[in-house]
Amino acid sequence: MSTFPSPAASTPPPGCPAHRLYGPEAEADPMGLYEKLRAEHGAVAPVLVQGDLPAWLVLGHRENLDVARTPSRFSRDPRLWRDMQAGNVPQDHPLTPMTAWQPVCHFVDGAEHERLRGALTESLERFDRRGVRRYVKRFADQLIDGFAESGRGDLVTDFAEPLPMLVMTQLVGAPDSYGPRLVEAARDMIRGTETAVASNEYVTATLRELVARKRVVPGRDFTTWMLEHPTALSDYEIVEHLRLVMIAAFESTANLVANTLRMVLTDQRFRANLSGGHMTLPDALEQVLWDEPPFTTILGRWATGDTELGGVHINAGDMLLLGLAPGNVDPEIRPDLTVPVHGNRSHLAFSSGPHKCPGQDIGRAIADTGIDTLLTRLPDLELAVPEHELRWTSSLMSRHLIALPVRFTPRGTSVTAATRAPAPPAAPPAAPLPGEPPAARGSWWARLLGRR
Repeated sequence: MSTFPSPAASTPPPGCPAHRLYGPEAEADPMGLYEKLRAEHGAVAPVLVQGDLPAWLVLGHRENLDVARTPSRFSRDPRLWRDMQAGNVPQDHPLTPMTAWQPVCHFVDGAEHERLRGALTESLERFDRRGVRRYVKRFADQLIDGFAESGRGDLVTDFAEPLPMLVMTQLVGAPDSYGPRLVEAARDMIRGTETAVASNEYVTATLRELVARKRVVPGRDFTTWMLEHPTALSDYEIVEHLRLVMIAAFESTANLVANTLRMVLTDQRFRANLSGGHMTLPDALEQVLWDEPPFTTILGRWATGDTELGGVHINAGDMLLLGLAPGNVDPEIRPDLTVPVHGNRSHLAFSSGPHKCPGQDIGRAIADTGIDTLLTRLPDLELAVPEHELRWTSSLMSRHLIALPVRFTPRGTSVTAATRAPAPPAAPPAAPLPGEPPAARGSWWARLLGRR
């Protein structure tokens, strides 16, 4: 049985079996580290997160499903975390923003989770999928128009990053003019710049203002449907879930689009199968979700009692991380990674169980329609730099392509794409909603992704 160092220790003692999941060495090659851990420990490995706090990284596909699908053994409630109870996670700890309990669906289980999650999923399910794709096509054309005449572009900053937020802005019922500013604010939050806190406050104030407006003038949009849902969510609960959906959709879908486009541009067999009709674009997306999921790991689950997982003893209050990327390449289910997995959706990219990603179909629609629009309008796209010059930034939870520079034959703008509206003035400060904690959260999403 693996053992951990004392949480109070500043560095692991000699011979400690746990490896750090943070820092330059871990972030330089996360997949290499996962395979090293698998070779040393099997399906469940002892690791250290920021501050050298102990945790378990779940590497096996079957074991990941076991954790995700049994909240009675592995809860999403961070108040169970033994290190939190012992005072080892101070307010300024990098993990505090994502482990400080809030009354939102991803921090609760049981009846309360069903109440909050039900309002979220049932509101998302009211969208007309064809309508969503029309929004994606419109915004994709707008973005492509921004660089089509130059013959060059960066498919991360010019396309993959802004597209999901522009679409989600429309789906939540915000005015078109808010889209560009929300994209800028979301980027700023995730990158953790000096203005990240202000950007976080802008997003929150904008969503509060949106909820207040929709109470007076409802529409056919996600915010209105959340307000109308029979569970009668508070304004605070709606704002928090709007922010959760928008920012999570931004990061995960942006990564999916960027990773798929990189595969198209760098893997000749992948591109040939796609262009030759041997693989559909939805098939291509699923292949990328297997090989390069938008999130590499997900924090966290907490053991509700002493138990075993993958032959390892887990103590009550231990923290576990779902290993989405390593689980997807588990040799037990994929002994040969070169074999295509077309049509197979049993990957872990969107997790599983009661907390699986509620917006995965919308994310797929954004990626599918957006990439199809791009490749149709710019069919001769090619990478503008050698493949080995591409760079990523990695963190505890994700591996993010920094840039994807391309060149192509310059083309005119779309005759159907509308001109993007100017960014709105800064949203006014808003008073806390009833039930909202008074303390500022700061750049919680930047910390969640490990970006500074």
